[in-house]
Parts: sequence; C-alpha cells; structure tokens
Amino acid sequence: MNNFFCVIFCCLVVFSAAALAASNLNQEVDVTWGDGRGKILNNGELLTLSLDQTSGSGFQSKNEYLFGKIDMQLKLVQGNSAGTVTAYYLSSQGTTHDEIDFEFLGNLSGDPYILHTNVFSQGKGNREQQFYLWFDPTADFHTYSILWNPQRIIFSVDGTPIREFKNAESVGVAYPKNQPMRIYSSLWNADDWATRGGLVKTDWTKAPFTASYRNFNANACISSSSSPSSSPCSSTSQGDNAWLTEELDATRQERLKWAQKNYMIYNYCADSKRFPQGFPKECALNA
Repeated sequence: MNNFFCVIFCCLVVFSAAALAASNLNQEVDVTWGDGRGKILNNGELLTLSLDQTSGSGFQSKNEYLFGKIDMQLKLVQGNSAGTVTAYYLSSQGTTHDEIDFEFLGNLSGDPYILHTNVFSQGKGNREQQFYLWFDPTADFHTYSILWNPQRIIFSVDGTPIREFKNAESVGVAYPKNQPMRIYSSLWNADDWATRGGLVKTDWTKAPFTASYRNFNANACISSSSSPSSSPCSSTSQGDNAWLTEELDATRQERLKWAQKNYMIYNYCADSKRFPQGFPKECALNA
C-alpha cells in the first residue's frame, strides 16, 4: 500500500469517537528554547512566549502529523510590537522540507498587524499572501486554523477562510503530502525586515514582549516517526474525519472572497513585477 492510500486508510480507521475537549498543553507541546521565556501555565491551559533583548522563545508539538486540521487560539503582543514576529506553522525538516506558515508581523501602536502566510513544498516557498485582520488580535484570543488534506490547504481565522492552496500536481507543482510535519511556534526579533521592510526597529524599552496561546486542537493523523517501517499514520487525535475530504462550500467560498477583497494586501499571484515571465503554475488553479 503506498503512502498516500495508507494515510487515508489509517485516518479513516483509527479516529477516536471521543468528544472534542480543550487540550492540556503539557501533553501536546514542548517548550524547546528561550531559557525560561516560554512557559506553560494554569495546569496546561495557557502557554506564553516572551522576547527580550537577549532571546526569544519557542515550542513544538510532541507529535508529527501527516494531514490534519490544526486549531490554536492566540493573543498577540500588545502595544508597540514593531520588529517582532510571532510565527505559528507546520514544518518538516531538511533542505527539501514542507511548511505551512502563519506569521504575525509586529506593528507600531495603532497600526494593524500583518498576517503573513506561505506554503513550502519540497523546499520551495515564495508563495506569500498577506492580510490585515478585521479585529485587534492583541485584545483577545482568536482561533487560527490550518486545514491540510490531500486536496488542499485552507488557512482560516475564527472560522473564516482567508486562503486556499490547492493541490496542483496535475500541472507539475509539488504538493506537501509525504513528509510528516510538527507544529512550531516562536516569538523572535526580526527588525531587519518585519515592520515596514525593516525601517522600524524594535523598541527594547517595551520588552518583554509576550504572546499567549490556548485551546490547541489537532484532528490529525499522527505519524510514527520512531518506526520508519510502520504505517505513516499509526494513530490519531480526537474528533471525526470530515476534514480529510473537506472543501469550501458556497458559503465559505463567499467568505473567502470577502476576506481577500477587503483584507488581502499582498498576493504573489498578482505581483507581475516579481514574475515578468508569467505567474507560477499553481496561480491559475488557486485563482
């Protein structure tokens, strides 16, 4: 059985029927760097990452996933966050890695955050779309979701889809489908590019900068990386398997159009200066 059909089979068979519940972050993620700047609090209900002039911080999921629907609630750095980046993404390892990115680019107080998205397949990225948000992401928690199945990747905010990246293997574009990915998040200083192309630097008098996380949920195939000869999907998390074939219905397609019309500020598939010889092949399929 090849990897693709094995993933589908295992996901269909092994899903638990348990009801969804708020996860204990102690059981789901490990704080991997930051020398104490990343903390899991309130018996696993809350995680915070902090950045100061010495270091940022980050965490990663205990499990690797091969397809899934990943939800996390975030509350971003408040006040003057210029120069900082809060990254939340799925990634495999190596020079030909796959990656699905949310990155939140800090701002001067009163300016909007920029939500930066990207998709890498077999080491090739450069598929950026950027958005403003229709709310203040620092005032409260909001849910940021990545749906990743064999047909498409959908980025959503509070249930509203903002981007769809379809499988374009039919026109020769690699699609992330064979490499298990972990969830990663980090808060770090990127004032060489993050805010107005690096013109606005981090104001360290405002440090420490802190981002908060809660209500992580992964309805996903969990890869057994410790046993390479075993099935690529040896177990799954809580929930049903509807995400495995999920696509945008008419209502959600209209919401996607609304978000892109009103809040998209950059689309690589519309940047003719960047691609004078023609847009990447997947742009026609993802239009």
